Parts: sequence; C-alpha cells; structure tokens
Amino acid sequence: MTNTPYLRNLIIETPSKPGNFAKVAYAIGQLEGDIGDIQTIKVGTLTTIRDVSVQCNDVEQLEKIVEAINAIGDEIQVQAISDDVLRAHEGGKIHMKGKVEIRSLGDLRRVYTPGVANVCKVIEKDPQQAQFFTGISNTVAIVTDGTAILGLGNIGPVAGMPVMEGKAVLFDQFAGISGIPILLDTSDPDQVVETVKHIHQGFGGILLEDIGSPHCFEIEERLKAELDIPVMHDDQHGTAVVALASTLSACRQAGVKLEDSVVGQIGLGAAGLAISRMMMAYGVKKIQGIDMNEQALERLVQYGGSPAKSLEEIMATSDIVIATTGVQGLIKPEMVRPGQIILALSNPHAEIQPEIALAAGAAFAADGRLVNNVLGFPGIFRGALNAKATKITYDMLIAAALAIVDSTKPGDLVPHPLDPNVHQNVADAVEKVANSSLLKTHAHTHA
Repeated sequence: MTNTPYLRNLIIETPSKPGNFAKVAYAIGQLEGDIGDIQTIKVGTLTTIRDVSVQCNDVEQLEKIVEAINAIGDEIQVQAISDDVLRAHEGGKIHMKGKVEIRSLGDLRRVYTPGVANVCKVIEKDPQQAQFFTGISNTVAIVTDGTAILGLGNIGPVAGMPVMEGKAVLFDQFAGISGIPILLDTSDPDQVVETVKHIHQGFGGILLEDIGSPHCFEIEERLKAELDIPVMHDDQHGTAVVALASTLSACRQAGVKLEDSVVGQIGLGAAGLAISRMMMAYGVKKIQGIDMNEQALERLVQYGGSPAKSLEEIMATSDIVIATTGVQGLIKPEMVRPGQIILALSNPHAEIQPEIALAAGAAFAADGRLVNNVLGFPGIFRGALNAKATKITYDMLIAAALAIVDSTKPGDLVPHPLDPNVHQNVADAVEKVANSSLLKTHAHTHA
C-alpha cells in the first residue's frame, strides 16, 4: 500500500512577526508537499529559524517547494536542506544489549560459566523451562527475502534491512519484544520454509515481512501448518487488521452496518486478498474483487469471494470500496456512487483523493496515510506471546481490529500510532481470545 516518499528537512528563516510561517506553510501546501514535524531552532529579535520536515513525491517537487518559499520575499529564506532520515539510520537502528550487568567475578560466574551449565541442564531435562530461563519466548524473527520492500519492489534483502530494523524498533518500543531481522538470499518456498524451520527454535514467533506475491501465500501457509509458534505475514494480515478497523470506524461514522454491506476490493495482491479474507471472517456476506492477475482472482474465489467483470461494476454495485492497487487516480469521480464508503489505501498516491470522493457524493472517504500496520503487529504478537499461543487465528486478528476501533477517538479513522494505549489494548484483546481458545482446546482434549 506504500510507495516511496521523498522526505527532507528544510531549515527555514522567517522574520519574527506573526503570519510569516503561515506564508511558508501555504507555499508548501500549494505544491502538495506534506508538512510533518516542525521544530523551532532559534527565536531571535529579528528572525526565527525552524526545522520543517516535508514529504514530497520526488526531488523535483522538493526543488519547486524551495523555489516557492524563497520567492515569497519578506526576507523568508530556506537556509539549508538536511536529510535527517539518512542520519537516523547511521550505524543501524538496533543493537543487542544484555539485561544483566557484569561488575564482579561473581556476576560473571552466574551469567556465564560455570553457573550457566546448571540452567542448561534444567532446560535439557524439561525444554519448557526455556520459556522462563531464556529470552526465546519474547523474541520474534523478522524474516524477509527482499522481494516486496515497501513500494520499491524486489530490491533484495540487504537493501531491505533498514525496514527490518525499523520493525525491530517498533516491536521494542510498542510491545517490549526483541525483533531479530533474518535476511534470506532465496525466494524459493521450499528453501525459505526449510530455513525457517531449522532456526525457529530460537524464537517465540515469526513475522514474515516484505515477501512478494504469490510465493508469500505458500510460505506462510506451510510455516503455519508446520511450526508450533505464531507465524504472520504482516503485509497480509497486519494490513488486513488495520483495514478492517478503518472500515468499521468509517461504517460507524457513516451509519452503515458492515456485515450487511457489499464490499468491493480493487487490487488482489497480498494485502487485497488478505483484506478480503478478513472481511469474510468478520461476517461480510458478499466480497467482490477485481485484479488484472487471473491467479489472484482464482484465489479470491477459493477463499469465498466473487470476481467482478470490471472496475465500473465494482463501483456501481459496492457499498464499501477498498483499493490497494498503487495506481494514482484509478477511481474517477463519476464512478462514485452517492452514499458509498471509499478507502483508497495506496500511499502516498491514492486511487482517489478523499476530498474528490466526498465531493462526488461518498458518505465517507479516506486514503492510506493513517492506515499503518504499526497499529496492529506489535500488539498482536505481544498478546500471542503472552498467551503462549501456537498460532495466530482470525479470531485473534478480529479482536485486534476491534481493539483498534475501541481505541479510536470520535471523528478519527484510527488511533494515533504513537498512542501507547492502542498497543496495550490490542495485546490484551489478542491474549484474551488466545487464552479462551487454549482453554477450549484443553477442555476438548480432556473431555
């Protein structure tokens, strides 16, 4: 759902008079730049210097923005352009650190030899003790083959490492989980599955990340069937959880009942198919989809959905439209049906801009800037690990989506990703469902 944004920081000097920065913001907005963080570096008697984060589509757009700011006059100038993104990645973003300090010979003997041998013997006698005496149960492998890195495509696992490190940082910050990137130099499903099977004992869960379609489907299904720890492909199910939460929030604001609606899915890649499956698992009775890939349509039918003949048919017959194609402007205003809910989730170039969809008669419209997987995967794995679950089920994923909805403030589509409450709420909801499922399984086994 994401293409690659061009993010730079502009160091801008303006006279210290009210209204001058508004001129800067207006110039950026006129050229469709997206302002992020604004930090005041210096407030002087005559001028103020600010560090302004600006997201663009490319370097050409950024150059036009800089020219427009410098052309305002009134001594407003861009003094420098910095790249805080690259600086933030220098030396990598993660570091493995011990939890126990070694300050004496006694500490060393307890943490390492000879004391550690006693712990090894305990685990040898009862392997379940590793849950308590090692970090395995709180560690997730972040596995990629580098074939679908963001909107960059197949750039390889090493080039995708910054994304994997980012996932590890999010795991740590939002869920207290140790995420370990695993870069694979193969995309062959047999080799990927065998490799993960050989290393899985060192992890409490497996997060598959940025693995392309269609081999991602086979890899995930086989690992889920063959391993006894939670496995989830984030581009499928993490996306689908947040998409379901967004759709439920939109339905709540538009006064629509999701279960009774016809949902049209435009684009049936990994995310689109997973969203369709999630909607059906939630209880949507009719899902119809469209994609140029015939195999994707066959998968939709296999999962219980219906293929549509055309984009026009999807738009004409669907109450809720979800688009994940990455094609800017694919949905034309004249296609919008009055009262529709439209979630054009490709980012930063939506299939239709929300304001255009609303002007054309949509009851609710949003793009993909807020629909971020980070709202889902940290809490999902935290809950699954807490419950010692062996699988991540649709019941757990739906519980996560509902927790996101319940954490959303009135008027918002989803919570802010930096809200710590949403991650805790998702974890609690997933853990509750997982524990309930485990109790049922235990009762059935001993019945």
